[in-house]
Order: sequence, then C-alpha cells, then structure tokens
Amino acid sequence: MSLRKLVLRANAVWLGGAGLMALFTFDIAGIFFGKGPLATLGAHVPQAGIGFMEAHGLAIIIAVLMWRAATAPTRDWHLAGAAVHVLLGTCNLIFWDLFVSTGTLVAGYVTTALHWVFVVLQLLAASGFLGRTDARRAISGGAAGV
Repeated sequence: MSLRKLVLRANAVWLGGAGLMALFTFDIAGIFFGKGPLATLGAHVPQAGIGFMEAHGLAIIIAVLMWRAATAPTRDWHLAGAAVHVLLGTCNLIFWDLFVSTGTLVAGYVTTALHWVFVVLQLLAASGFLGRTDARRAISGGAAGV
C-alpha cells in the first residue's frame, strides 16, 4: 500500500471512528437522553446540539469519502483532508473551554493533537513528499506500493 493511500485510509478510520463515538456518546446521549458529558449543556441549551451533530455527522461522511478516495489518491484529496483538519483543530482550540466545562480534557487533547498530525501528514502527501519513496522504488524496479 502506498504511503499516500495509507494516510487517507488512516485518516478515514480515525475521523470516522472519532465522529461515530462523539455522535453517539456525547451528542445523542447528552442532547436527547441527558447522559454523558453533554448532559448539562443538553438540558440548558438543547439547540446547541445542532452544531455538535452536524460536525460529527459530517466527519463521518468525510471519512467515508476519504476511504473511497484512497483507491486512487490525488493531491486534491490530501488538500481537502488537510483543510478538514485545520477547521476541526482550530475549532477545538477556539472552543477549548467546552472540553474544560464538560470534563473531557483527555478527548480534547487527543482529538486536537490528531487533527494537527493529520494536517501535517496530508500536506506532506499533497506535496508529493510521502510518495517519493514509492516512485523511486518503481523506477529502480522494486515493488512500489507494497
């Protein structure tokens, strides 16, 4: 598997998994059932749920698209992946107090760090840096993409 394909697939697995977990354990549980870290927020401002559910639902949809794009990775998909993580990572930093007030600092640290890791990986893949080893192997007669 090429490194570019691996970046898109790893990104899809993480983004989709995190989106699913957040959608069910934070958003739906807190907004509709008064359970979990968003229970207090859901009880006092249930309308805030639209932003959470949209963000996490779109993360799942984008993850599916990235998984499919990995079959033939292009620079555009890596740039799109980087843009997604710049947006999500920046939102996490701007609204950091949400992690503090809901007692989800560990989730905040992990997700924010991974958003920025994927920004770097996607930009490296878009630049062609991650694909150079595969290209050299193909030119020299090695097994590229293995």
